[in-house]
Amino acid sequence: MPDGSDELLIGERRFSSRLLLGTGKYRDFKETREAVLASGAQIVTVAIRRTNLGQDPAQPSLLEYLPPSQFTLLPNTAGCYSAIDAVRTLRLARELLDDHRLVKLEVLGDAESLYPNMPETVAAAKTLVAEGFEVMVYCSDDPIQARVLEDVGCVAVMPLASLIGSGMGIVNPWNLELILRRVRVPVIVDAGVGTASDVAIAMELGCAGVLLNSAVAHARLPALMARAMRLGVEAGRAAFLAGRMPKKAYGAAPSSPTDGMIGRPET
Repeated sequence: MPDGSDELLIGERRFSSRLLLGTGKYRDFKETREAVLASGAQIVTVAIRRTNLGQDPAQPSLLEYLPPSQFTLLPNTAGCYSAIDAVRTLRLARELLDDHRLVKLEVLGDAESLYPNMPETVAAAKTLVAEGFEVMVYCSDDPIQARVLEDVGCVAVMPLASLIGSGMGIVNPWNLELILRRVRVPVIVDAGVGTASDVAIAMELGCAGVLLNSAVAHARLPALMARAMRLGVEAGRAAFLAGRMPKKAYGAAPSSPTDGMIGRPET
């Protein structure tokens, strides 16, 4: 890790940062850029239906603040409720971004929970993979569905920690562990993260990365929270690589050995 060898591998792309940051919900593009820089993120998500990437020449473009020469843009299908809409949206993204192929697929089930519609998600993933897209996919924390998406050809699966924008953190770490045991592509927690400790927990479980947006954009000081998230990712990843001590539910052990203690009688 210290020598920079611990990189996030998505398809054939390598990244030194394991924190992915969304670009929505900020006051303006200036605040967006400040948060992204503070986070150290190299991959930033872009909601094609909601963000100006040059479609409207009269309005500021996100690309002026986060140019593709400096960041890897990850077009997503936020706001799509069917496979047809999601595929159409990412085809548009490919045209707007000069044949860009790395995308984030999300197909929502309803506007209240924003929970993924898995049958529509799988259908869209099959179409996009067949068309040459590199698909990172938002999904339920279901290990069976995650394996299906891997078998379809997705380059990363992105199970939710809790509902989008809820800030509830990781409500079911056991399911994430099941997914981590069953799939070989990167598992990136997506949705529900509220603060840096949530990020650290995800990374300690062995997740390859974390994608978040609301937790930073809705913070009182977004850039400072972005920095906290960066440190949470780094701490959690280091703890995972180091390997934590075993938990001992029914016994305690002194932190300092007692054998050979001065004044202790020999047994």
